[in-house]
Amino acid sequence: MSLLPTQIANFLNTAYEYFSPPNSPVHRTQPIPISREPSKLSSPLNERLDAACQSPTTSLANLSPNSMRRELDITKHDLARAHVDTTRLEERCKMLERTLKETRELLRTREAELEKLRREREKERALAERRRSDTQYHLQHRSSANNLATYQRNGNSLDTRMGAADIARRMHLHDDGHGASRMRTPSPSHTFSPSTSPLNGNSRARSPSRSSTTSTSMSSSAGTSMSNGIGIGGPPPPNSNNIEEERARLRGAETYMSRIDTWSGAQVLQAVHDINSEILQFAASATEMCTFLPSSASKPQAFQETSTRIGPHMARILAARDHSTDPLLVQLALQGCLVQCVSRALASFCIGFPTKSDAVLAQIYAHMQRTEPQPTSAKWRALAHQHIHGIYPTLKDYSISELSDTILRWCADIFEVAHGHSFGPSSPLKSPSSSPPISISPPTSTLPQSLPLQLRALYLDQIRRISRAVLRLAAVTREEIMSTSFELTIPDPAGPFQHGEMIDAFGEYSESEGRVLATTELGLRCVTATGGGDFESRTLLQPKVVLESVLGVLDR
Repeated sequence: MSLLPTQIANFLNTAYEYFSPPNSPVHRTQPIPISREPSKLSSPLNERLDAACQSPTTSLANLSPNSMRRELDITKHDLARAHVDTTRLEERCKMLERTLKETRELLRTREAELEKLRREREKERALAERRRSDTQYHLQHRSSANNLATYQRNGNSLDTRMGAADIARRMHLHDDGHGASRMRTPSPSHTFSPSTSPLNGNSRARSPSRSSTTSTSMSSSAGTSMSNGIGIGGPPPPNSNNIEEERARLRGAETYMSRIDTWSGAQVLQAVHDINSEILQFAASATEMCTFLPSSASKPQAFQETSTRIGPHMARILAARDHSTDPLLVQLALQGCLVQCVSRALASFCIGFPTKSDAVLAQIYAHMQRTEPQPTSAKWRALAHQHIHGIYPTLKDYSISELSDTILRWCADIFEVAHGHSFGPSSPLKSPSSSPPISISPPTSTLPQSLPLQLRALYLDQIRRISRAVLRLAAVTREEIMSTSFELTIPDPAGPFQHGEMIDAFGEYSESEGRVLATTELGLRCVTATGGGDFESRTLLQPKVVLESVLGVLDR
């Protein structure tokens, strides 16, 4: 027992005294001595206890197995959460690196575009300077040639020019006196006597040599003037007319070769964003105020026309689903309907112009785009568009009315296919054109009975505002921009989804798969003719679409 440590010895002595009976002879005798001094010898148990006492985790030695299991579970949970945080941070880091890479590529692309534009402007400036210098050189050269010809034609003698004037004046006086237009050519030996001189009848007679020389010079000068058709105070020489024609031709060429744009690409892009915003506000407001029936029979004519406009697949979905609780699909269909209508309107050469005449003008412009420089075809398009509206001053108002009526008719068909019943009173909505909230719906008693008439009464002003924005964008893209051509882009209904050319409106909630159901926002691209029938196209805004996968999102 002396080999045990002091703590073990004390524990054994206490246990022995407790379990020994009081009258036991053993109890009456002295207790068994146990050495309290630590043993000098080593044992496995001693080594383990010393290691436990010296370990930094001695606080865990006093814990129960349940407590230790709980601590282990907490530690595992912390480790799992740390692993999840690490994974999320790694994914975020990868996303930031990918975004940084895309941003760098975009910056490089923009720098390349800016460098290309700078080179084009420098080239245009150099061509303009060269054209100006060539024009000045030709003008100076022709002016010098005209001066030389005039000097050679008129001669170097002032007396000759005065003789020609005297001859003309004498002929005029002679015709007035005798009533006959005769011209006598003096011979070299003819001399003027005082009696034959109508200018000075009392003057002295001239000498034969002097008179003969003067008469010869005068007759030659008069003959030259009469043969050229130029008299005293006559029109300028033909060379000056050629100079004026050349100047007029150069001014016309400058008009057709100018690249001055009064609107920038950023302004056009903002105008498209504004139209998309107006379409979204109208679709959301109309869908919110409409009351839908759970199920009813759709009109065949409305279903057929809606199928040809937004696609048969979307029309079947609208007719088959119940929109009384969630009319989101109706809102998306309205957006797609307005986008299709606006895109068709802006695809024409002049909105509101007769279809056949507009098709002819569009073919002429397409041919000029392939065969003429970009500024020439753009200037022709601008002049043609301006003069069409100049000839028909009421064409703009007519186009706004026609486009508004078309949009209202298409939207009414969509509401009928989706089992819309009526537009009931709703909470006051905020008008897009004013800051305080106002009610855009009249009382129920003043609304017409028909659904299309109710739609017209409620939303005609808002639809006309969209139509005016479309007409303003058409005028800007056709008359104010010469360096390129801006075109709206929308994908074909029921076509496949193409990454990089369109954006999935619900891409954050599901995978982008399936066919295109509708286009909810317009896209924009600029097309520039590079010569030889080639075009350079650049996408500025990708259209936003709704795919078939949205049905799974709505059914969740």
